[in-house]
Amino acid sequence: MFESLSDKLTVAFGKLTGRGRITEKDVDEALRAVRLALLEADVDFKVVAQFVKKIKERVSGADVFGSLTPDQTILKVVHEELTAVLGGEVVDLARGERPPTVVMLVGLQGAGKTTTAAKLALHIRKTRKQDVMLAACDLKRPAAIEQLIQLGKQLNVPVYSEDPSKSSARQVATNAVKAAQAQNIYWLILDTAGRLHIDEELMTELGEIRKAVSPVESLLVVDAMTGQDAVRSGAEFHERVGLTGIVMTKMDGDARGGAALSMRSVTGVPIKFIGVGEKTDGLEAYHPDRLASRVLGMGDIASLIEKAEQDLDLAHAKELEKKLRKSQFDLEDFLQQLQQVRKMGPLQDILGMLPGMGALRGKIDTSKIDEKRLVRAEAIVYSMTHAERRDPRIINGSRRRRIALGSGTTASDVNQLLNQFAEMQKLMKKISGPGGKRALMGMLAGKR
Repeated sequence: MFESLSDKLTVAFGKLTGRGRITEKDVDEALRAVRLALLEADVDFKVVAQFVKKIKERVSGADVFGSLTPDQTILKVVHEELTAVLGGEVVDLARGERPPTVVMLVGLQGAGKTTTAAKLALHIRKTRKQDVMLAACDLKRPAAIEQLIQLGKQLNVPVYSEDPSKSSARQVATNAVKAAQAQNIYWLILDTAGRLHIDEELMTELGEIRKAVSPVESLLVVDAMTGQDAVRSGAEFHERVGLTGIVMTKMDGDARGGAALSMRSVTGVPIKFIGVGEKTDGLEAYHPDRLASRVLGMGDIASLIEKAEQDLDLAHAKELEKKLRKSQFDLEDFLQQLQQVRKMGPLQDILGMLPGMGALRGKIDTSKIDEKRLVRAEAIVYSMTHAERRDPRIINGSRRRRIALGSGTTASDVNQLLNQFAEMQKLMKKISGPGGKRALMGMLAGKR
């Protein structure tokens, strides 16, 4: 997320790091690099000019040039101003006075509205523990209706739909509200039609839906990859429809970042969610301060902790701790740990949340972060019997060949996994035994 921009800003402010004294010329040079980096990232030029101006004013007024830690003072000012540009505070979904709370998703074709509808349904169910219904109001594309139905089945979320040849988007929305009320469902998400470009027919249809069901939230779904085009469409949708929030999709792509950095300032509409990845759990609540930290290479520990709390099984973690204390870690536990790691998403995304990774990005060979190795390891363990998982020592040559055949791997792959697991068991015994902490510190220090 914003790797290129983050790298450039890290370099710009890195020149100020560790200096005992910083001059006004040093700050001007750093801000010149920041201005260029933001413009190259396709940030609106007015937003860039105002951002740099505010930093210069605050730095001059904070007596940075006489400070003992001028670099930290400047970085704090930049972080605060960038947070303000990104929106300032978290703006949550609003709830209606009585159910269902209707959320209408709007946007251009290809922005990812249908997928976002499913992601939002899952997010609400996980975070609010409330029932959700999806409604297929995009009658222009029968494929969109079918896609939403399939996503609903996948998530076990009810989907309301009608025959597009016998109904209208307004009628579907109205009937969906009645269906949600009858089933005591708290949230109703409307997936509406899109166009390649904003036109009068689209706006009229959205206006009719809005008038018929009075949505509490009207969220614009925009593709972050489209840069300033996303900002322009955001401003026009807000003027014509009246938006309450924005969902930025494809934020994990190679986007320059201009749309997210400009959207709030230009449209005045808060970003409420960001979409990362194609999986249905790839939707995050938007935190301006955390995104500012990521852009500045400061990491995002708060989001990492939240992700761990959501995705990891704490009961299993406690059970594993007991086993480790008794040196009973087996391949069943190893399999569960693999599944827990994969649940948290791509390893590169997790690394991106760690402080300082921006500066190290160029020094780490990301090609070695092979997600397929985790998949292969999981397949190998799945191909073992329960007895083999509990005691790998019984796995002889013929068993290895059978496991390799069952997992679609080679005997060499099986051997490699078993050797790695044996080393892991030794490490676990050292750490869990007497003087375990001392042994661990010795290993971290490179002692034998």
